[in-house]
Amino acid sequence: MALIDDLTRRKSVAQLQSEAGQRSGLRRVLGLWHLTAIGLGAIIGVGIFVLTGTVAATQAGPAVALSFLIAGTASAAAALCYAEFAGLIPVSGSAYTYGYAVLGEFAGWIIGWDLLLEYALIAAVVAVGWSGYVQALLDAFGMPLPVWAQGAYGSAPGRLFNLPAVLVALGITALLAVRMDWGARFNTLIVAIKIAAAALIVVAGVAYVDPSRWHPFMPFGMHGVVTGAAIVFFAVFGFDQLTTAAEEAKNPQRDLPRAVILSLAIAMTLYFAICFVLTGIVPYTTLNNDAPVAHAFTAIGLPQVMVAISLASVCGITSVIFANLLAGARIWFALSRDGLLPGWFAAVHPRWQTPHRTTVLIGSVTAVAAGLFPLDELAKLVNIGVLGAFIVICSAVIVLRRRQPGLQRPYRTPLMPFVPLIGIGFSCWLIWGLPFTTYLRFAAWLLIGLVVYFGYGRAHSRLAG
Repeated sequence: MALIDDLTRRKSVAQLQSEAGQRSGLRRVLGLWHLTAIGLGAIIGVGIFVLTGTVAATQAGPAVALSFLIAGTASAAAALCYAEFAGLIPVSGSAYTYGYAVLGEFAGWIIGWDLLLEYALIAAVVAVGWSGYVQALLDAFGMPLPVWAQGAYGSAPGRLFNLPAVLVALGITALLAVRMDWGARFNTLIVAIKIAAAALIVVAGVAYVDPSRWHPFMPFGMHGVVTGAAIVFFAVFGFDQLTTAAEEAKNPQRDLPRAVILSLAIAMTLYFAICFVLTGIVPYTTLNNDAPVAHAFTAIGLPQVMVAISLASVCGITSVIFANLLAGARIWFALSRDGLLPGWFAAVHPRWQTPHRTTVLIGSVTAVAAGLFPLDELAKLVNIGVLGAFIVICSAVIVLRRRQPGLQRPYRTPLMPFVPLIGIGFSCWLIWGLPFTTYLRFAAWLLIGLVVYFGYGRAHSRLAG
């Protein structure tokens, strides 16, 4: 019984709201559009500029649009649940904090531990995609990198290390560690550039669409569509990243729910349009590479558009790295502040007012993964933990409505309990579609997490004793 009591101990919603009202040492500089830009920065990027092509070529064919529809449905249902929690508990930590408040410390730890890995790997996947577009630009200007620096060992003959991917990960890490307001302004600017790039893909490509290329529409069958949805899923849940910045928002209870819904709505509209354009202008079988949009526009004789899109893609994909490194550092910060990881990590820089230690550490892990592992291996690892977090958050919003129906909620998830149940159902379906190796690697990461929790976190938690 004592162990069960330990595992289910939790902070109350009132305690977390009180903490949100206290100074955490982080600088409150983010308004609605800064938060929306963080969400868009995380959602729009590798999904449009990289995975749309690779999933179409290897999993779903032209039905990649259906993959995004399935992933987007699960994401939208979860987003509405996140919006309720974001207004109710505006504290750094996002899904970790929400799970901690409703389901207890152990459930919160499992979510937080999963998300540490997920955010670092997502940033690494995106850094590899960023590298692909940089190299396409360098090739276009006759300045190719040495073969050894073009990609991870095993991704192609002669390759040893993905140098551009490492450099961008370390550069964004330095920006996040120094000043959050500088990073927010930078991120907002490059998000505007990449939305313009997404619009350019549609406008420039629509005249070249040949509907015959959409036949057969589902060449790999429905199983391929579901597997594709499971793989592209991490490209449509960036709203989670923006909620990790709650303690740096000027008016989190008002702006976080709005930013969650707004960022997902804009992103999904662009995803659907680009899926149909990209698979309509070239055969889907030609899109399996690190820079599919760039290669597609080169193939149809529009090299100028390719250069413009590649430049914008480089800027746009940068914001995805920014959002995921920001989120990972703040999850780590929240875990450490609650005593589940050593408190040394929870330090805030006295001058910069950023969680500089966790930022540098998560950025370093990302840089190593981006330099050493191929894109496809990284992409398979990143979704299962986030899908698990979605299941927990959708369940938690139902539990909290029943447990404390009288809480003042600035935003209320509509159509309860149907919306969270849809999120749970679709998330389970997407987990079922993941490759078996993903389960094995995820289980290994969970085992490490259990050792850390029972060896350190349970005894050092702020709630212990």
